[in-house]
Amino acid sequence: MGPQRMYGLTTWVRRLLVANLLVFLVQNTLFVDSNFAKAFAFTPLAAWDQPWTFVTYMFLHAGILHLAFNMLVLFVFGSSVEEHMGGRKFLLFYLLCGIGGAAASFLLMQAMRMTQIIGASSAVLGVAVAFAWYWPDHPVFVFPLPDPIPAKWLVVFLVGVDLVLALLGASDGTAHLAHLGGVATALLYLKGQDWYATRDERRGRQPSESSVLVSQPPRMSRGSGIPPSARAASSRGAPSPDARATAEIDRVLDKIIASGVDSLTPAERKFLTEISRRLRTPPKA
Repeated sequence: MGPQRMYGLTTWVRRLLVANLLVFLVQNTLFVDSNFAKAFAFTPLAAWDQPWTFVTYMFLHAGILHLAFNMLVLFVFGSSVEEHMGGRKFLLFYLLCGIGGAAASFLLMQAMRMTQIIGASSAVLGVAVAFAWYWPDHPVFVFPLPDPIPAKWLVVFLVGVDLVLALLGASDGTAHLAHLGGVATALLYLKGQDWYATRDERRGRQPSESSVLVSQPPRMSRGSGIPPSARAASSRGAPSPDARATAEIDRVLDKIIASGVDSLTPAERKFLTEISRRLRTPPKA
């Protein structure tokens, strides 16, 4: 379960597509002067003078083909990754990959002199890496190949091309080091998330949630009616155990929608597993 889709797109993927298209339109109609690019493109030598360009550069593009390729990658891989991560985490991940690309260019600018860097390639390649991380064998159709290829091999090919061209010092106007910086940031983030989840499971992190997560509502036997304790609680206006359980289910599902399945604590996972088991168990006659 994840963010609701509209026209096949999740919320932040749709917003990022629109934002990039609008900026490209503005860039090529209202602000065609080179000063616009200088103000928002990332220039490693001027990074400290224009720190905002660590983010703004990824919304500028050099041409329609540059924009089309990046938005196609985001369109193909983005919604699935956002559904898995949750909206806020996906946006953070996207921006971190873009910032990682700029940071890599800044750190390596002495090895390879770079002037201006623009484009969302670092961010969208990070999204592609995340897709291959979660679903490595998912088939992806690539024109004009007749058969689909696993996502992991497509991403390996894209990263390999950037790595080879970066090592060769290709002067093709493409910021290959920035692309690799986005890929490295994505791998570090995903590996860190796995390590964090594994560490919590090993340590058996104590949940901070209420006891409704670990103690299930009592089952009522036939003919027993409402237990005296429940009747007393109801007379005092306290919520019944079933009502609390229903509210907790809603809270956990809202958390999955907002932050993804990975955000659940062990106690919340145990709670959903128990609820699922009880729903599959037929009532006793």
